[in-house]
Parts: sequence; C-alpha cells; structure tokens
Amino acid sequence: MQAKNRWALLSQAPKVFTDIVFRGHYDFEYDLMPCHASNMPMAKRLNLMRAGLNLFYRNLQPWSWPINMQVELTNYCNLKCPVCPTGLGSLQRKPQAMDPAFFERLMDEVGHYLLTMSLWAWGEPLLHPELADILRIAQNRGINTLLSTNGQNLNDNNVLKALINYPPTYLIVALDGITDETNTRFRVGAKLASALDGVRELSRRKREKGKEFPVLHLRYMVMKHNEHELSELDNFARRNHFDILTIRTLSIIDAPDDQHNIMKPDDERFRAYEYSKGERVRRDDFSCQAAFIFPTVLADGTVCSCEEDYNASQPYGKLTKDNSFADIWWSKQANKIRKAIRENLESFSFCRNCPYKDRPIHTCSIQYFDLQKQP
Repeated sequence: MQAKNRWALLSQAPKVFTDIVFRGHYDFEYDLMPCHASNMPMAKRLNLMRAGLNLFYRNLQPWSWPINMQVELTNYCNLKCPVCPTGLGSLQRKPQAMDPAFFERLMDEVGHYLLTMSLWAWGEPLLHPELADILRIAQNRGINTLLSTNGQNLNDNNVLKALINYPPTYLIVALDGITDETNTRFRVGAKLASALDGVRELSRRKREKGKEFPVLHLRYMVMKHNEHELSELDNFARRNHFDILTIRTLSIIDAPDDQHNIMKPDDERFRAYEYSKGERVRRDDFSCQAAFIFPTVLADGTVCSCEEDYNASQPYGKLTKDNSFADIWWSKQANKIRKAIRENLESFSFCRNCPYKDRPIHTCSIQYFDLQKQP
C-alpha cells in the first residue's frame, strides 16, 4: 500500500471506528467490488480495529487475526496463460486440491474474523472435485467470498448446481477477449462458449430462484492485443447477462520484465505501471500490508505471506493435524519473514517483483461498471 493510501485510510478512522464498533457495520471495496459487513460480532469488530493499527505500525507479532485470506482450492489449471507460473510450468508444487475437511477446520478457526476470502490462487478453482462441499463450508460465516474462474467448465451442471446452491458473493469470470481469437492470445486453450453459456445459465437460475448471489462479474484485463475491443465490451457483457464489469491492468509476476512488456497496452491509461525510457518506474513509497493481515493458504496447507510466493519459498509454516493456524500466524518463523518484508523489500524475489509495489494506485482494477443500471 502506498503511503498516500495508508494516510487516506487513517484519516477516515473516526467514522470507520464508529461504524464498526457501535454499529457492527462496515462498507468497503475489494479491487473496486463493493463489499459489505453487517451485524458483526464484537470479536470481529475488535479484531478489525486491531488490524487497522497495522496500517501504521506493522508489528511483527500481529495484534489481530487476518481480516482477508487467499485460499488456493487447486494448484492445477486447464489453460496455459503466458504470465502465470502454472501456465508457464514454473510452479514446482505437486498438483493438489484442498481437502474439504481441512478447509472446514481452517474456517472454523479463522472464518469468524475475516472480511473477505478469495477462493483461488495458482489454479482453476472450478476444477476442484468437491467444489460443492467447499462452497457449502464457506456459507453463512459473514464473509464476502470471491471466486475467480477462467470459465472453461462453467457450463458443467455439477458446477452450476454448486454455484447456485452455495453461491459466493462474487463469481469473477476472467475473459480477455470478446472473440475466441482475441481471448486465446492470453487464455491459451480457452473457448468463450463454455464460459458464456455458463454465465447465462447461472443468470437464468438466479432469476428463477430469486437469488442475489453470486454477482456475475466480467473481469477484462487490458493488453496490447485486446485494447481495440474496449468500445464493444459494455454491450458484450450486457448481452451475456453479467451483473458487473471491471477493467483490469496486467500485473507483473515474479518473472523477467520482458514477458510483461510485450503485452502492455499502447494506451497509457490502461497500463498498471508508469514507464520512463521503456523501463518500469520504480517506487519507494510502498509498504506491504499482506504479510500482516492477508495471508495465503495453499492447497496443501502451507501458509505464506501472500499469493506471490507461489512456490512457498518463504512459508510461515504448514498446517497439519497437529497444529493450528494460530500456531503458524504468531510463530517465530512468520515474524522473521515479516521483519524481512518490513525492513527490506529486496529480501525475496517475490517482493522485488511485487505486482503492487510500483503501481501509482493501489488496485489492479481501474474501472467499474454496474451493468444492472441502464446504459
């Protein structure tokens, strides 16, 4: 988080404090998606206030449980996207899906403190063989749940049933083209029909059952080869029954810059970073918050400071039947890693190449459109 964003949040602290502590209510955004927490139990309210103090102090022994969490349902995928470690074959972990029993134990311990839970990391979550069980376990915990998919098996009836019976708050469908030719330039191996048929069927079932969720979210990442389609994107999203649309910038990963540079759009408005003489402008006003409030739990139970450590090179620890998340979250090993991240962002390669550090703004998405409103 850039210093200006941190101080802006702190300036809102009096109102936020009143809303959270006395009303048990908190409205916020997650990558431009409106999120809402209400009727929060006192333990969650106090935890959220303690977490807020880390915006300034970043104590190595956090004063709070996490308030956001990334949970990797699978670490395998049916596509080969060119800047994803899974698609590139640089993911060195064995293919695995998270055990629902393990997920339930994790949620029982941490779930009542969380504001958001992102149910993806370095794999396609809809490929989880027990998706319905995972989504059922996540229900009714007062968490804004987000599930991101490439949509390739979104038209599978078992997947549709799981999503309508146990809906996440947001179903993010990542499409980077309005034709197969454009979409497959990045989403290598994808077919639009599978994703769009699934979205339209979900929309139909939502109307039939009178359901609000999942919010059907088209996420479009702007790159050099697809920026010409932006003018048609709103109509495309409406025709295919999406509820919202966001425009996203292409982030770097822990890989050489040239893999990213060849895809950055010509229109500077849609670039994630600023450039000078062809080189990404490096910024020194960033402080990492993920290591203190937003961990990632990988499919095998390894807990990391953030999702960018995709090979778990610097794990906080690994959850087993003999320990708890708390044992890991407040461990000496976790504190050691937080200290390195807090004091020297050059300590680890995934921090040097952090997709957030050099951004002039703090979000990956840069435009939000509510498609349920009239154009």
